[in-house]
Amino acid sequence: MTEPHRDRIDQSLIALRRILRATEMYERDLAQAAGLTSVQLRVLQLVGVTGSTTPTALSSRMGVSQATITTLVDKLVARGLVRREASATDRRQTNVVIMDTGRETLKGAPDALQQRYVTAFAGLADWEQAQLVASLERVAAMLDAHEIDASPVLTTGEIRAAKPAHRTS
Repeated sequence: MTEPHRDRIDQSLIALRRILRATEMYERDLAQAAGLTSVQLRVLQLVGVTGSTTPTALSSRMGVSQATITTLVDKLVARGLVRREASATDRRQTNVVIMDTGRETLKGAPDALQQRYVTAFAGLADWEQAQLVASLERVAAMLDAHEIDASPVLTTGEIRAAKPAHRTS
């Protein structure tokens, strides 16, 4: 392996580590400020937008399984931030409703790390966005992480992962 090639490997690993560290540091700050994980905060934010939503809508919006949403909502219910209530229009459906304590928690929570990313990403040219998405998807595939159940939330934990597929090549 040539020296420039080895330098690029090290540079890529350093960049990955910086991303992981930024995520870990944000998780710690969020836990101290709001007592939530970033995934719990995102669920609370999504419920807070309309005041009430369904677990199915949350699951779809976050790109995670219904079981993962159930676990996240259970934790928010236990903390008194949201409640479940039967739908007035469909008895088979349950709504997740934000409570006043949930709204107060949202007001006091630090800006989400992904918001910084979203703002910077939105400022990129279309071709740069496409290139970045392709590169990130390639990195996920290289780490056998392309099939992991994940939401659009920068976090180091909480979201349960599907078993990674083993590469055959």
